[in-house]
Amino acid sequence: MSTTPALAKASTEERSTVRALLRLWPYVRPVRARLATAACVAIVASCVGLVIPLVLKWMVDGPVADRDPAGVWLGALYLLLLGLVEALLFGLRRWLVARPLAGVEAGMRADLYRHLQRLPVAFHDRWASGQLLSRGTTDLMLLRMFLAFPLTFLLVNGVTILVGVGIMLVQDWTLGLVILGPAIPVMITCAVFEKKYSAVARRAQDQVGDLTTVVEESVLGIRIIKGFGRHRSQARAFHELSHTLRGTELRKARLLAAIWAVIVALPEVAIGAALVVGTVQVADGSLSAGTLVAFLSTALALRWPVESIGFLLAMSQEAATATDRYFEVMDAEVEEPGGPDEPAAVSGGGPRGPAVRGAAAPTRAAPAARLPAAAAGGGLRFEGVRFRYPDAPPDSPPLLDRVDLHIRPGESMALVGATGSGKTTLTALVPRLHEVTAGRITLDGEDIAALPREELRSMVAVAFEEPTLFSATVGENVLMGAGGDAGEEELGRALAVAQADFAHALPQGTGTQVGEQGLSLSGGQRQRLALARAVVGTPRFLVLDDPLSALDVHTEAAVEAALRQVLADTTALIVAHRPSTVLLADRVALLSGGRISAVGTHQQLLRTSAEYAHLMSGPAAHEGPEGSREGDGR
Repeated sequence: MSTTPALAKASTEERSTVRALLRLWPYVRPVRARLATAACVAIVASCVGLVIPLVLKWMVDGPVADRDPAGVWLGALYLLLLGLVEALLFGLRRWLVARPLAGVEAGMRADLYRHLQRLPVAFHDRWASGQLLSRGTTDLMLLRMFLAFPLTFLLVNGVTILVGVGIMLVQDWTLGLVILGPAIPVMITCAVFEKKYSAVARRAQDQVGDLTTVVEESVLGIRIIKGFGRHRSQARAFHELSHTLRGTELRKARLLAAIWAVIVALPEVAIGAALVVGTVQVADGSLSAGTLVAFLSTALALRWPVESIGFLLAMSQEAATATDRYFEVMDAEVEEPGGPDEPAAVSGGGPRGPAVRGAAAPTRAAPAARLPAAAAGGGLRFEGVRFRYPDAPPDSPPLLDRVDLHIRPGESMALVGATGSGKTTLTALVPRLHEVTAGRITLDGEDIAALPREELRSMVAVAFEEPTLFSATVGENVLMGAGGDAGEEELGRALAVAQADFAHALPQGTGTQVGEQGLSLSGGQRQRLALARAVVGTPRFLVLDDPLSALDVHTEAAVEAALRQVLADTTALIVAHRPSTVLLADRVALLSGGRISAVGTHQQLLRTSAEYAHLMSGPAAHEGPEGSREGDGR
């Protein structure tokens, strides 16, 4: 089953190959001089090859006819020199294009990566990672190959054919007309082939993306596959996709074979006819043997330029579909500017930033002057917030509807609700991972929509229930949540708060590589590192999505004790499913039916809200005021 969005699979019947390939011009323009030089060199090399038949004509009609050995040896020397010049020129062409085109591919890949970082979360929710990966690897490889070979040789071979046909017509126009006979059928065949091959090439490239997705998911989910013994079913799914791709590739091969059969057969028939007609003319004395030899040699020299038309058209079509697929992502709208001081995003990637591996966290913008926290509307406030996912049906009810909630400065608020009630979505609105449909959210009285995203996200730190770690060191993963000047002191403090001191006992301490997705660590360890990443920068606002769900009771208690010190100095919104997490907060908000239905302390809501009491029902929920967790008076 395909994982490409429907918009990305629009019909290609009306697509213009030339218009699609012209979109590569901004990337090609910086190296246009070198590519043009390479094309000129290739044209000269091909024309040098067409001089060889003229030398043969001179040899046959001159030294050979006159039985002049010295002239024959001189002609052989000319042929050798021409061959060497042709070979050197083609080698120079390849040298001219290799380095700049590698740079073009690298630049396009870097732009794609930067652009992906700027796209909204909703885009990544719709697109399969394998489809994006194939666009950054296979498609860009096809584009580099097109720029290196078909782009040049469509021009070179076209010029070569025109020059060669001109030479043949000058030598004998009747034989030239015989050779030109198949031109119209070949052109018609190419037009039909281009249309059909375009659709099949696009289908094949999309199927490669689907197959990449399956492979990636199987590798990342290998524990689940092995744990449930699903390797056979996964193998069947992979086989089905592979079989589908194989069928599409065979369809491409059949189309290519058909056009090659026409392009090769018709010119060969024409050359045979020209040989017969030319032989008759030589026998009649109306044509010299040398002219016939030169004519046929020129015709044979044009075989490769003509026969390569099908191959070059196929590569051009694949490059055009690869260009379409690349710009499907690059044309996607990036996150809108978050404030008057933030520059508008430009399609094609944003400013370069350091890679995760081996690099410090990016330096955050210094927050501008703020209103006093005690000012009216201070803290975190939701005012009439409504939210519906962008791809939801227009007539569907919003997930969040007129949410009103105020978290006072320095206060921690627990957010409780049934599964699927929208708690995680509500927290994602604070750092603008999603945009509100209506209403507004303010931080210390300022609308977050008016703040530059970089500044907003330097004020708000997040920790998700499902922690994501990168293939980097423990220290690099944690310090991603801090400014560029954070160091070992801040790292140690954050690890202590999250009770993640286990990091110091790893083989290389905090310099230990955690591996892809952090799967070399336990779930609780990953969650504690994610929590350390959230608190390392001492944020003014903290958003935690059930940050302790994977911890055992004893570790949870130790983390809670340390986390209370952090919560005392910040404004926090904490998604909670367990009473132990709820008791970290000063107050509790109940999210029900897309609205905040009740706000109060844990004990107040237990007494006044049957829904809240039901959600909190369980062994941990029965801890009364005399319980150890109630001893702090919350």
